[in-house]
Order: sequence, then C-alpha cells, then structure tokens
Amino acid sequence: MNDVIVIGGGPAGLQAALTLGRMHRSVVLLDSGEYRNAGVRHMHNMIGNDGRDPGDLRAAARRELTAYPTVSIRDIAASEVTGSAGEFAVRLADGSDIHARHVLLATGIADDLPPVPGLAEAWTVTAFTCPFCDGHEFAGQNIAILGGGPRAAHLIGLLAPIVGGITVLPVGASLSADDHAALDATGAHLSELPATAIAHTSDGVRITTENDEFTVAGIFVAAATSRQRAPFAEELGLTIHASGAISTDDFGRTSAPGIWAAGDLAHRASLPGPMASVLAAASAGQTAAAMIVAELAAQRPA
Repeated sequence: MNDVIVIGGGPAGLQAALTLGRMHRSVVLLDSGEYRNAGVRHMHNMIGNDGRDPGDLRAAARRELTAYPTVSIRDIAASEVTGSAGEFAVRLADGSDIHARHVLLATGIADDLPPVPGLAEAWTVTAFTCPFCDGHEFAGQNIAILGGGPRAAHLIGLLAPIVGGITVLPVGASLSADDHAALDATGAHLSELPATAIAHTSDGVRITTENDEFTVAGIFVAAATSRQRAPFAEELGLTIHASGAISTDDFGRTSAPGIWAAGDLAHRASLPGPMASVLAAASAGQTAAAMIVAELAAQRPA
C-alpha cells in the first residue's frame, strides 16, 4: 500500500512527487508520455526557465526525483481508478494493479482544434492559444485570430498592445452580427470569409480564404476547445465545472474523499477556468501534495 499514486508526468505531477518524496511519503508517479505541450519548442512566462524546452524541464525533474528513495516512476498509463479513501486501486495499461491511500490526478487536458487544413501541423509552432505564453514573440508583427465570439474579443484585448495588426477570420461560416457588435470597436480587421487552409512559409503562416491569400507571423486560435485528457473524472463521478474542469477546493481536494486534482484539468469554483501555465500547474501540484502529507500525518495511529 503506497501513500499516494500520482497519475500524470507533467509539471503538476512531477512537483507533487517531489514534495511527497521530500516528506518521505511513498509515491508512485505514472507517466503515459502524453503532454499538452508535447510539441512546444520553448515554454515561456516561467521564472528561471523562460524559453526552455519543456521536455528538458521534465527530464531534469525526473533526474531530481531519483534522489528520493520513496518515489518511483513508471512509464505506463493508468486505465482505471477504483476503491475509496484509504484504499484505492489503479489499474495499469498492462493489466496489473497498484494501491494507495490517496490518488492525485494530474493528467491535464487535450486541445481540440477547428478543422482547418494545416492548423494541426502549425499547432504549438506558429499557432497558439495563450498570449501570456506566446504573445511576446510576435511583438510588432501582424497576426491572425481564428474564430469569433467573446474569446476572440478577449484575445484582441490582450494582444493589441503587443502585436502590429490583427485579422480575425471566422471558422466554417461568416462572422455573426454578435461578432461584429463585439469586435468592430477593437480596431482589428474582420474577414467575412473563413480560413480554408494555412501553411508555413519562410515569412510566417500563409492563410488562404475562398478568394484571398495573405501571410501573418502567427495565429492565435479562439475556436479551440479543451477536454479532460483522461476519463477518470467522469468515471469517479467527480464534480465538474461548466468549464469542463474538475472542481477542487483551495488545496486540490475533489468532491470524492482521497481523490485530488492539480494542473490544467482542475480549478476551484472562484475561478472561471484553469490558470493554464507550467508554473501554475507545478504550484497546484505542490499545494495538493502538501495537504496530502498533512492528512496522512493526522491519520497516523497513536
């Protein structure tokens, strides 16, 4: 019986394992090898690591964990979580089971992109969703935003002080009257024709519409949606916010005793959505792990 099983080998899971290991708690970290930022070349907005390859950060964290004998890492996916507080069983992809008193979900989220040819190939290279992570790299340059609605208006507000010109293109159909009402005053150029294809060029990204073709430095996708990467939240009956993220308290507790969640897959009710960043995920993993340690200490037999 382990103290904790951490499912997910991204920043939230790695930091949680480090915190638990430093407190000499037995922890198994399960890493499926699937990461939201797997294709990202440079992560940003993280002190001391701005511009670093996220794969290098994960590798460094795993090396650091080898110093803690109570931490073990298994490069295998979890397929099922059963049991209750104090006695959980996690089924692994090879059919075996491991057991723990607590389970920390850190499996993250997956992004679903609109079906624009070429967009998937550009994703995390010249097409992004977060201005805090990638906006500065397009300072003074022309960019495009794919998709309308409140998300497009929000992106324009964040990016306008950074970039040069902004062109908003609909996805699949023309911009609605509501889009025009929300976006006309932003100063962005509104295209009535949706993007039919995008492609990399030596100058940036070439965008094709039904009767036009132009190049921008990069793209921000307002029409992208996200979902839980793993099925555990639904299978465990956890409370889910309208955002699709797992509901937690300030310390990472979910609605099921003994099940914790940290990273992009979860947020507390006071927030409209996850604070999606490497640093925020690591912070959430540290907080949840510290609270698990406190609960384990309180449950120690007299």
